[in-house]
Amino acid sequence: MPANLTPEYFKAEQWYREAVTPEEKILALERMLAVMPKHKGTDHLKADLRRKLSKLREAPAKKGKAKHVDIFHVQRTGVGQVVLLGTPNSGKSSIVAALTNAKANVAAFPFATTGPVPGMMVFEDVQIQLVDMPPITADYVAPGQVGTYRNCDLIAITIDLSGNVAEQMGVCMDFLESRSLLIDAETPSADQQGNVLGRRAFCICTKSDIAKSGAFGKLKRNAKHQFEYVKISTESRAGMAELPGTLFRLLNIIRVYAKPPGKKPDMNEPFTLPVGSTVMDLATAIHRELTDKLKFARIWGAGVYAGQNAQRGHILNDKDIIELHFN
Repeated sequence: MPANLTPEYFKAEQWYREAVTPEEKILALERMLAVMPKHKGTDHLKADLRRKLSKLREAPAKKGKAKHVDIFHVQRTGVGQVVLLGTPNSGKSSIVAALTNAKANVAAFPFATTGPVPGMMVFEDVQIQLVDMPPITADYVAPGQVGTYRNCDLIAITIDLSGNVAEQMGVCMDFLESRSLLIDAETPSADQQGNVLGRRAFCICTKSDIAKSGAFGKLKRNAKHQFEYVKISTESRAGMAELPGTLFRLLNIIRVYAKPPGKKPDMNEPFTLPVGSTVMDLATAIHRELTDKLKFARIWGAGVYAGQNAQRGHILNDKDIIELHFN
């Protein structure tokens, strides 16, 4: 009986061939098994994939051998890591070059970027890491590239408004969905084993100064996912001043300034916490061993009067100043 494998299966198989780490191979095999048609014609293939999966899960770490250097592993720094995704000449390198001190390879020809290029972008009193990446096409993704997106905080889909927006978005969405990289109704942020899967994403629309008529509206109308979209131009600088603030907001974090009792607050190095964090979460971030001794806090910030007492469960806002009091 023929297997009659689906396009989704072949996409997952391609992901498996491109994977360079055991963790990514495991995720790809799990995807292949999940989308494989369930009938007698696939029984032998299913058994083979399960053997490969079992072998990868049970394989002990090899000792005494040189470690594989993953060029696509980018050490995360700053308050968040945003990795750009796009087709050739979509404008990724121009964004990183314009907003950071990184030496991004901006060129008029495709595939000028061959590996990750990280740079630090400043937003007010914090730094956000932007990572330029090699472009993807419908036929090619650099082996190991998926790992950079798997480990970031936010994926920035980059679309050139002067080009074929539907084709570009189709390539990007195919890459994200076939590798379970996008958080949606079908892909959670982690699988049952705790392996990281999907990430949040949004869309940066570049070259707004030379955009095709109606391109932005067409892109939004035809979008399968309800992303947030921003229009920019690195040439005219349209939208560039607002982009750092947008990235900070989409990272879903807040800044909190600690104030020692009787002293001025430290406004130079804020603590960064996820949106929805409480006074107790801040105490844990400062020193885990002190959390049980936390009695109350005083707060200066949004929605409170200056120096108001706040209990452990009080939800913090961006730019709050907190004075912690311990027993």
